[in-house]
Amino acid sequence: MNMDLSSSDNRQPTTDNCDHEASALPQLSQIVEALLFASQKAVTTKELLSYFKAAAAAAPESGASAFLSLKETDLASALDALKQEVVMSGRAYELRETASGWQLVTASRFAPWLRQLFPEARPTRLSAPALETLAIIAYRQPMIRADIQAVRGVAVDGVMQTLLDRGLIRIAGRSEVPGRPLLYTTTQAFLDHFGLRALDELPNAAELRYIPLPQSAASSEASAGPELPLSDSEEEQETLEVAVQQSLEGKNKN
Repeated sequence: MNMDLSSSDNRQPTTDNCDHEASALPQLSQIVEALLFASQKAVTTKELLSYFKAAAAAAPESGASAFLSLKETDLASALDALKQEVVMSGRAYELRETASGWQLVTASRFAPWLRQLFPEARPTRLSAPALETLAIIAYRQPMIRADIQAVRGVAVDGVMQTLLDRGLIRIAGRSEVPGRPLLYTTTQAFLDHFGLRALDELPNAAELRYIPLPQSAASSEASAGPELPLSDSEEEQETLEVAVQQSLEGKNKN
């Protein structure tokens, strides 16, 4: 039987088509999505920019050189576009920005099934006392242990050690009050854990900013003189109102 091979020859891509496909550049948001998809951790905008610069320098003859003059503002626009695209497409993941940078994460609505996929990796939830102690530090940091106990009315040694072991708080120095006790602040891991970019995103931060809290005897004596203003990252204060605790508890469950 005779076979006409002309049709199969016509299916072979031409040199012009190959050159066209090789020269076609992906969109900026697509490259950003690929980088975030492959990354094992959150990536900052500056890190993303460095990847574009390095790719252009490593292969100047390739299409990567087209992004040599890329700026952080361009990346910010691409990230916003990608975030909207992911939301509109109804994907099972979302683009989230935390204190550590940008990251593609699975949507919280899929948590029941994902927990079954990784049963051994289920995180230990924070207890109510731990959440209360963490909220006090977050809104009033830096704080000494005695002041935290004055607010809670109970000893916090065990809870503080748990928060230190989890990396949610850290020792930030020593206070100037008598005895120079240790000062405690939250960490970047705290922001990442609760999905925050900065401390000013804490719930009810503006309302709780100037509400006074109980103090230890040492802090009361030290505060008898002129009070120094708190910096932007230290000015939030905590009264353990129900709204604050419920908000942190909700984020902790996710």
